[in-house]
Amino acid sequence: MTTTPPPGHPPVVDLATWQAARDELLIREKAHTREGDALAAARRRLPMVEFDGTAEVVGPDGPAPFLDLFEGRDELVVYKHMWYDGAPHQGQCEGCTTTAWHLKDAVYLNARGVSFAVVTTGRWEEVASYVAFMGYTQPWYSVRDVAEPVGGDMGYLTCFLRDGERVFLTYSTTGRGNEPVNGSMALLDLTPYGRGETWEDKPEGWPEGRHACWYWRSDADGHATWGPESRPVPQWTRPGATPADTLGRRGHHH
Repeated sequence: MTTTPPPGHPPVVDLATWQAARDELLIREKAHTREGDALAAARRRLPMVEFDGTAEVVGPDGPAPFLDLFEGRDELVVYKHMWYDGAPHQGQCEGCTTTAWHLKDAVYLNARGVSFAVVTTGRWEEVASYVAFMGYTQPWYSVRDVAEPVGGDMGYLTCFLRDGERVFLTYSTTGRGNEPVNGSMALLDLTPYGRGETWEDKPEGWPEGRHACWYWRSDADGHATWGPESRPVPQWTRPGATPADTLGRRGHHH
């Protein structure tokens, strides 16, 4: 049984027909999962790079060696958060804000012997103010002027391994490699309209896609917009995150 769907909707069928189509797709999904497992296995076999774990970072208690980020555990995942010096809170990186927001609680990582921290190149005074405004509960550190792999380019997920006082870089990824952190994207990928972005392959008649990551900024009412009255989406939920006179990337009206 098939009936004509409303414009921009999937075909309407009975449950048995839907189940058959679902089972067919499941074969491909399982293959995708197995390939993901194979990639993870290859990742575990990558070589690693040793570096000086005494490299000095700055956190809430002042200067500290990078080794402290492990909090005594053997493994560490770090998100390297981009930073715009001197920008108001709402002028910080939308994508990094989104990523950091999805990593508010590392309890499951900690339970497996893995610590988590965020590093950024901002001056600690600015970073501390931002972290307090956003209500982040995970450790943040400034790595300003610190060499790679602790510092360097931001917008990366990096993994480290500790062996006593020795520290090693084991993995690094960026761009869409950061997506595993963002559970919202994975859930959007399960929906009929997906992420609503132009690049997606979608059937004829589906809502027209917009530019990538278009919903990372919104106005106070939650409508996606990149205008002077917008800010990264997570910030509208924060204490004191009300409309301000200085909005936008650098705090100036456009």
